[in-house]
Amino acid sequence: MCDSSYMTNIQKDINEKMRGILVDWLVDVHLKFKLVPDILFMAVNLIDRTLSQFAVSRSKLQLVGITAMFIYAKYEEIYPPELKDFAYVTDKAYTSSEILDMEGKILTAMSFNLAFTSSYRFFERYSRVCGFDEKTQCLGRYLLELCLVEYKMQKYKPSLLACAAIYLVNKLQKREGWSDGMAKNTKYSEQDLRPCAKEMCLLLQNSTKSSLQAVRRKFSAPKFFEVAKIQVDKL
Repeated sequence: MCDSSYMTNIQKDINEKMRGILVDWLVDVHLKFKLVPDILFMAVNLIDRTLSQFAVSRSKLQLVGITAMFIYAKYEEIYPPELKDFAYVTDKAYTSSEILDMEGKILTAMSFNLAFTSSYRFFERYSRVCGFDEKTQCLGRYLLELCLVEYKMQKYKPSLLACAAIYLVNKLQKREGWSDGMAKNTKYSEQDLRPCAKEMCLLLQNSTKSSLQAVRRKFSAPKFFEVAKIQVDKL
């Protein structure tokens, strides 16, 4: 877990909006490179952990972001994109050498501890327990990716985010929100999930008004069953 107050305590030259713009862009980069889903979640977590460790100027924020994705692409993919591809996708704002230098700085700050279980991994596990079909899984993943862009949502543990997404998906589909079996399996009660699920629902309801549309655009595609086009009533 990172320091969820780092924007106030550590960062002086960047703000929540800039972070949101960065993550929004990384959603498109991740899709362009066709990387495995977990890389996006892990990269965003590494960005937040990095920003919890040292101050970053606004001119270097995108460098931190693309380097985090470069690190986890090597970590997770069998055949990751080449270093030059990551430099190119920044419109050549940074060189390959700068990405490698930032990689060293980030890894040193992390003491080379890259292990992290993302909300996506928890969701993947728990959604199987619930018997979600592929379309329902896409809806849950859409909720979790909306949370990635929103700085305030990092205050929640990945396991709680995953469970809140399952709870909200069940509510949206007019099913039992949280069963005794899920409570026993996850150690979270329905009461534990409600505050997070409420914030998640607001993100979903306001997604059409947001200036950051990468996640919504992505999940409006047939590949993801167009789940972003769902009409959300007040719950």
